[in-house]
Amino acid sequence: MNPRAPLIDADGEVRELSAADMRSFKPATEVLSLELQKTLGISPRGPQKAPTKIAVTVRYSPDVLAAFKATGAGWQTRMDAALKDWLKTHSPA
Repeated sequence: MNPRAPLIDADGEVRELSAADMRSFKPATEVLSLELQKTLGISPRGPQKAPTKIAVTVRYSPDVLAAFKATGAGWQTRMDAALKDWLKTHSPA
């Protein structure tokens, strides 16, 4: 389908959007005025000033993971703290 095809047919019916249509859309912050964005409650997020953590993929033993997850929300932060505590007395070499 032509990515520039009209969204509304001759009868005024809106056609189903295609993946090509979705790819052509621009973010609201690029096309709406700042006043309208404010009215709609859209607040653009700025870049993170000082990234404090790095995303990685790690594999843990099921029992270690289960023990941390069992502590509830925030288990990843507690796991990070446990690793930091371990680093105080061990060399990662």
